[in-house]
Amino acid sequence: MKNPWLSYSLIRLGLFFGPFLLLLVLGFNPFYSAIIAASLSFAISLIFLDRQRRAMSAVVSAKLSRDKDGSYHDPESDLENEILDSETKVDGEDPEPDQNSKA
Repeated sequence: MKNPWLSYSLIRLGLFFGPFLLLLVLGFNPFYSAIIAASLSFAISLIFLDRQRRAMSAVVSAKLSRDKDGSYHDPESDLENEILDSETKVDGEDPEPDQNSKA
């Protein structure tokens, strides 16, 4: 998968629900089954999912990194700003007139 968030989340959910459903089928109490499944999922993910955690961390780091000016570079936000600016230029000077003022 290309999205590290999605792949890591799906693997973690599978690591939880596999043991959880197995313990429920074996007749364990649902509360204790959830605790045991969560513990197993946590331990297995710490040992075996290091590559997925690093990929997810790289995505977060890249998203929150600052440039030399100390500001964030977010191309999606820049695109949204350009679209909003072009809409206000097409619509006119004042896109939303002040509704509180009475003439």
